[in-house]
Amino acid sequence: VVYRVSILPPTIWVLILPTLEGWNTESTLSLVRFELPICRQPADTEIACSISWNGARRSVIGDNTHLLTHYYDDARTMYEVFRRGFNISENGPCLGFRKPNQPYQWLSYKEVAERAEALGSGLLQKGCKSSPNQFIGVFAQNRPEWIISELACYTYSMVVVPLYDTLGPGSIRYIINTADISIVVCDKPEKARVLLEHVERKQTSGLKSIILMDPFEKDLKERGQRCGVQIQAMLEVEPPHPEDLSIVCFTSGTTGNPKGAMLTHGNVVADFSGFLKVTEKVIFPRQDDVLISFLPLAHMFERVIQSVVYCHGGRIGFFQGDIRLLSDDMKALRPTIFPVVPRLLNRMYDKIFSQADTPVKRWLLEFAANRKKAEVQSGIVRNDSVWDILFFNKIQASLGGCVRMIVTGAAPASPTVLGFLRAALGCQVYEGYGQTECTAGCTFTTPGDWTSGHVGAPLPCNFIKLVDVEELNYFSSKGEGEICVKGPNVFKGYLKDKERTAEALDKDGWLHTGDIGKWLSNGTLKIIDRKKHIFKLAQGEYIAPEKIENIYIRSEPVSQIYVHGDSLQAFLVGIVVPDAEVMPGWAKKRGFHGTFTDLCSNEVCALLPMLSSPNTQVQCSFSKIIKWKKPEEASVI
Repeated sequence: VVYRVSILPPTIWVLILPTLEGWNTESTLSLVRFELPICRQPADTEIACSISWNGARRSVIGDNTHLLTHYYDDARTMYEVFRRGFNISENGPCLGFRKPNQPYQWLSYKEVAERAEALGSGLLQKGCKSSPNQFIGVFAQNRPEWIISELACYTYSMVVVPLYDTLGPGSIRYIINTADISIVVCDKPEKARVLLEHVERKQTSGLKSIILMDPFEKDLKERGQRCGVQIQAMLEVEPPHPEDLSIVCFTSGTTGNPKGAMLTHGNVVADFSGFLKVTEKVIFPRQDDVLISFLPLAHMFERVIQSVVYCHGGRIGFFQGDIRLLSDDMKALRPTIFPVVPRLLNRMYDKIFSQADTPVKRWLLEFAANRKKAEVQSGIVRNDSVWDILFFNKIQASLGGCVRMIVTGAAPASPTVLGFLRAALGCQVYEGYGQTECTAGCTFTTPGDWTSGHVGAPLPCNFIKLVDVEELNYFSSKGEGEICVKGPNVFKGYLKDKERTAEALDKDGWLHTGDIGKWLSNGTLKIIDRKKHIFKLAQGEYIAPEKIENIYIRSEPVSQIYVHGDSLQAFLVGIVVPDAEVMPGWAKKRGFHGTFTDLCSNEVCALLPMLSSPNTQVQCSFSKIIKWKKPEEASVI
């Protein structure tokens, strides 16, 4: 065994070496080689991540004359993407699932393809047309049947429309009617009952069939017959073209009904091809890659990452459905690719530091992290250093011990958290930025640039430019403005909503994101504001609520927070949702006891999480709180 380490003062080794398992001075010193890290790139050298192009910016990676539309010639549609993975996998494992306390079971690529074709044939038999105007709803949690339903649609040129619980019954009803959905594939009978309630109230008269993944009772089928909906268990045609519609993703806006973003096969393929191009020289996907699927498949972030995996013949394992058992699932699955939202990374970071519960432990943890951060900045990313053995191997083991790439997006990520986890996890951590309207991502971390505080450079499949927002004093001449995206990953528009399509896409095809960005000196993009999510209080003060929310959400017991203001009032209102799992233990350490409900009813305990925010300025501002109220069930406050 050889430990590669950086040279340390002897006093540090006096503290550290005796903690090594099985440490013996005479026998172990002969196994340790002290070696300075190889500096692959000076820490103070900036990497050029994007270049100017006709007033916009594009990635330095790839062909400078054309935007990337696809990576492989034989994978230009989502149907072809799967077929490619099927061919190169040699019928290897494709989709995995597990029952409690059991190992993962796998469906082979051939089994998935056969089940998708069988389901697609069944949809045709039920009267569906092999057409990009045929919309099929999928109302289910992450599981193999979700992907099989999606592939069934792609096999026969139909379009997937994901539905999910958090939209609420009103939005689900709106989506079914707007997309003229006649068939919905559900996972559980409970969701079928929700859909039947809408039909019984004559709110979704177009829904004619529900296909269930799980077993169901006879009375559910009879209930469906009474309102004209056929319910049955989940048991041909030219493949689509790149320009054909592949999926309609309804995004929940801040106001009004959800908007159905229409994405073509070409959109999705272009987006994940951009990801492949950026990472091709450092961490290219492999046939032995394994991905853990727990983020909602109704969101394009998860879907694009999964497409990358099965395009290369890799495996996708689904969590059991309970986020509290995710760590257990990861230990059983041992994934190599981990797509994750910043909220979960924050939880991981806070849990690690909460266990360093003495000044000495915290100092040692920070010292070890700083040593590994120095390696990362020099281009060395590894998980076999002495720091990993002493401090970080247990953290890595909690994720299965095999993760080589983490991809995060969908919300702002803390530079402090990203910097620490890049060091502690010993794997490459990438951050992206985008939205459903540009399929998923439009910027991505450039390999080798492990700095934080930005969202990377443009993907090779799109241009990005900043346009003036005069009312907020942002001007492109200063490298600031609204982020606009153009390229083959940009959507076609909103389903049956020309007005909102015109608001998002200008006459030249540029997508206006509503986010405010700033170009940094190395060509990376930093998100600094939100064009629409800003308001003025009665005293004339401008407020960006997302900035406040992103600070308070870092408090360990806070699960969710919403900040609201009114131009007629001089103060803000916040709605805070505490974490039912974390709150009791967190409160106990601070001398508060009782059930979760008791703790929420205790004014001092309820407000303490906000005052424990890592941001001192926010702590001071929160001390000015006027009053608080615990919401009652079904109350409006």
